[in-house]
Amino acid sequence: MPPNLTGYYRFVSQENMDNYLRALDINVVLRKLVCLLKPDKEIIHTGDHMVIRTITTLRDYVMDFDLGVQFEEDLGPVDGRKCQTTVFWEGDQLVCEQLGEKRNRGWRHWLEGDQLHLRMTAEDEVCVQVFQKVK
Repeated sequence: MPPNLTGYYRFVSQENMDNYLRALDINVVLRKLVCLLKPDKEIIHTGDHMVIRTITTLRDYVMDFDLGVQFEEDLGPVDGRKCQTTVFWEGDQLVCEQLGEKRNRGWRHWLEGDQLHLRMTAEDEVCVQVFQKVK
């Protein structure tokens, strides 16, 4: 049975965010700003329904979805694109596939103890973030 990811997580670290954003064609000014942000994550996980809220001082981003059901995701706040998104479990990892203009776009979340890990991919770039569970 997959883990329940419900909780509030504070930003700890990230690697390779600038290159990941460059692969999404984000302009240099916005890339620099985003690289300075330290987002928090709030996850509500109820059965096959999840809400993942990424919280920053600039803007919040909310994903509200049912596991295994493809939906159109509006990534306007991120990079101005829309894609067909499906989120599902692969073992103990929550995997998101985002089909659209960018190849190999998606992410995966997993827990290691009380830390939430996030691996985001776009084209050939990978960004990894780590968050600490606080409640």
